[in-house]
Amino acid sequence: MLNVNEVEQIISDLIKPIKDIELVSLSSVDNRVLAQDITSDLDFPYWDNSAMDGYAVKYSDVALTSEKNPVILKVIEEIKTGYSPQKKLKMGEAARIFTGGMLPQGADTIVIQENTLRQGDNVLITHPPLKGEFVRHKGSFYQAGKCLIPAGSRINAPEVAILATAQCLDIPVVRSPRIAIISTGDELISPQDTLKTGKIIDSNQYLIASFLKQNGAIPLPWGIIPDELDALETEVKKALAEADWIISTGGVSVGEYDYVDKVIEKLGGEIKVKNVRMKPGKPLTIATFGENKLYFGIPGNPVSTMVTCWRFLKSAIAKLSGEINPSSLPIVKGITCNHLRSQGTRETYLWGYTNLVDGYYQFTMAEGSHNSGNLINLQGVNSLAIIPVGVNLIEMGDDVSIFLIK
Repeated sequence: MLNVNEVEQIISDLIKPIKDIELVSLSSVDNRVLAQDITSDLDFPYWDNSAMDGYAVKYSDVALTSEKNPVILKVIEEIKTGYSPQKKLKMGEAARIFTGGMLPQGADTIVIQENTLRQGDNVLITHPPLKGEFVRHKGSFYQAGKCLIPAGSRINAPEVAILATAQCLDIPVVRSPRIAIISTGDELISPQDTLKTGKIIDSNQYLIASFLKQNGAIPLPWGIIPDELDALETEVKKALAEADWIISTGGVSVGEYDYVDKVIEKLGGEIKVKNVRMKPGKPLTIATFGENKLYFGIPGNPVSTMVTCWRFLKSAIAKLSGEINPSSLPIVKGITCNHLRSQGTRETYLWGYTNLVDGYYQFTMAEGSHNSGNLINLQGVNSLAIIPVGVNLIEMGDDVSIFLIK
């Protein structure tokens, strides 16, 4: 049985990023991955502007000012944000200016409002500024022609704002991965069906679809396939023709009706992973079809499904999407506020809540049973505490590795 790090490396080695490029609009680019470097013909700021409300002046006019020896300057213009100055500043003159206002020609320094006293058409400067103080110079944030956002960046709110500022209206992005979701099992019914004795509502279709959307993939819900070898083979064959990857839940353990591995081999797939030394999530089949089509057969218990997605599929989808540094894992060191117990035979994950307190991460377990079938106490969790193989107990207050999932 492979350990978690070995499986993670195998998955990473199997993935070749998607090369297909499509153009999307600025309003649709959120959570997509850039396919090419973005540059701009504009400098940022576009022009010299004021970082504060005050007065634009020539530094040489105010360099020697003090409370005992204030300088009086003539105010020749008022410059609001969005207004283009109409006058050139001469010696002995100032312009009233507001935050974001464009500096008039001849000005090189801003005197903040608090250090001035307005007297009709004049302003009294009572404190000496530093030369160039509170001036945001043209091109000081970004210079035209340089790389603005590199290829492989996932576009979130700050990047969307940058693209808007650069007037990028059509953005080249990597095609979103298309991933089929198959639920297996005679016991499963959809949420719309009437619950009957012995049946289980299939939550995994919705869990995985939500997870895929959050990570920039397009879910292809394939529905529930009964525990029949031929039926599963037919649907997997269809999904392989349409999707980049397939994720199926259930059917990967050692039961008489667990057909996933048989179907993979019958359709020409090559199984690379069969079980992983982790809890929850031990039954895990990973197979390849051709060069870059992967099949993930993951356990059907909903917590096992979710933990497997967090631990392996999040970074895998990022790499498939061409994202920069997709293998970097959000694992931090912290302390536990509970006793954490494990049988010690597998790397064990306990879900809960992590907060940063006085510079230290603190992990608190979610209340209730930590059972792979208990989906209820997963709500709101933001982290997983990791108990290594060979460790049975991490005592309250001791150090613990924490996998951050939010």
